[in-house]
Amino acid sequence: MFFMEYSKLVEYYEKLERTSSKLEKTRILAILFKEVEEKLLDKVVLLVQGIVYPKYQQIELGVATQLIIKAISKATGYSNIEIEDMFKEEGDLGLVAERCVKRRKQIILFRKKLTVEYVFETLRKVGLITGEKAIDKKISLISELIVSAEPKEAKYLVRTILGELRIGVAEGIIRDAIVEAFMPNKEEGLKAVEYAWNILSDFSEVAVIAKKEGIEGLKKVKPVLGRPIQVMLGLAANNLEELVEKFGKLMVQYKYDGMRAQVHKKANEVWIFTRRQEDVTAQFPDLVEAVKKHIKANECIVEGEAWAIDPKTKKPLPFQKLSQRIHRKYEIEKMVKEIPVQLNLFDIVYFDGQTLFDKKLIERFEILKKVVEEGERVRIAKTIITDDIQTIEKFYHEALDERQEGIMLKVLDAPYIFGRHVGGWYKIKPVMETLDLVIIGASWGEGARAKWLTSYLLACRDEDTGKLLPCGMMSTGLTEEEYELMTNMLKDLIVKEEGKDVWVKPKIVVEVAYQEIQKSPNYESGFALRFPRFVRIRYDKGVEEADTLERVKQLYLSQGKAG
Repeated sequence: MFFMEYSKLVEYYEKLERTSSKLEKTRILAILFKEVEEKLLDKVVLLVQGIVYPKYQQIELGVATQLIIKAISKATGYSNIEIEDMFKEEGDLGLVAERCVKRRKQIILFRKKLTVEYVFETLRKVGLITGEKAIDKKISLISELIVSAEPKEAKYLVRTILGELRIGVAEGIIRDAIVEAFMPNKEEGLKAVEYAWNILSDFSEVAVIAKKEGIEGLKKVKPVLGRPIQVMLGLAANNLEELVEKFGKLMVQYKYDGMRAQVHKKANEVWIFTRRQEDVTAQFPDLVEAVKKHIKANECIVEGEAWAIDPKTKKPLPFQKLSQRIHRKYEIEKMVKEIPVQLNLFDIVYFDGQTLFDKKLIERFEILKKVVEEGERVRIAKTIITDDIQTIEKFYHEALDERQEGIMLKVLDAPYIFGRHVGGWYKIKPVMETLDLVIIGASWGEGARAKWLTSYLLACRDEDTGKLLPCGMMSTGLTEEEYELMTNMLKDLIVKEEGKDVWVKPKIVVEVAYQEIQKSPNYESGFALRFPRFVRIRYDKGVEEADTLERVKQLYLSQGKAG
């Protein structure tokens, strides 16, 4: 039976960590992917991303800093206090694990050579442990790995477990490495790899198909009902007149203030996913029943916006209200009564075995109308088709009057193209250009606010490396209830403390308003937000969807400043 020593993978980690060049990282990964046997390739592709389950499965290892400290202690003989002191010094538990393994305080009698397969399967077990004594069982499994690890292996094991691999490999680099490794025709290969990933949402599976079946295998990939696909997103429209002049008649639809819902139906089974690919089927049993009743297709994938309704007035409720249902794991029936929802559908991309991505929007919309039998809880999104500016403006104000976000403008002959920067869909909203940024640190307040984290270090995303770059501190715009909520969310994510300052695992994305953007040598991004103000938590966005450094730069330049 073929196996790969974990130390071999660690050698590649070190090469990747040593270089900041995107092209060099791609080359290193391509060599690794070509070298690995087909049966191990999926595991290796996941591990170089610092994960053992594809992101769409929403399975996390559930291991925090304190648990890792206990596992290192159990495996090496150092006390928790000694390890915590080293952590304060290093700021990286991976480096602490490396130090402790290098100078173990206890003799190890039974050690095994770590293989990629053994590490991978053990970490998967850690992610699935629940119930009584779950923490003890997790510590036991992790300490077994550390016991058998060489110092450098221990460093990357701990980083992987904490979700902080630190080798600078973003999804774009994984994609390019698969193309370089297995696609003789790079241009056609890139399109095929991107298409397959947009359908499967898992580069480990894409890599195996690419290695085994090449371009033709990737092109044949179809959606799997019950597994979310990537979605098409709209661009902000700068000028309504220019859009009409360029495209003529447009499909204009309400932009609802709700949750983007991707609905899969197979016979009597229904799945509901958010834009972030979270499976929220269990949270919306009422929507599941409504879909069964009103969508007349044996198999389909339809898209829409689910928004909350005031049960008394039947008027829309703000998204923050709906978010209470999205994240609720208990008292579901109570929430169904308190916060009922309506699903407004605007697209269909899969119907009875056929993918519809290449069909024109107007054709997909006609299919959707035939599939949906409208009712109180499932409707077709409010839609007009026109090239008349005044009609569009009137429709826009109607949407605002009905407490919706604005309108979407869609090109009638546009195919369904995954992603944001693709054209075809445009949005108009009456708000200033805000930024969606990641909280990577915080500071405890003073006086009456000493019990809360009240200042938040914000970061934008380097699109090439995935690195998060600080661009400002935010401390205004929150109510006392929101300070308390934010503190409770961040406390569980703290990875390092220094006086009043804490550093947190990047998980929370917030929408931020600001007075202006300035150039600044004080932040790694090179920019600073002046008077940043909290707008809301973006429960619907993951870190990988936060705004990029390039967008911050574009907004800076749009202020009329010199570049």
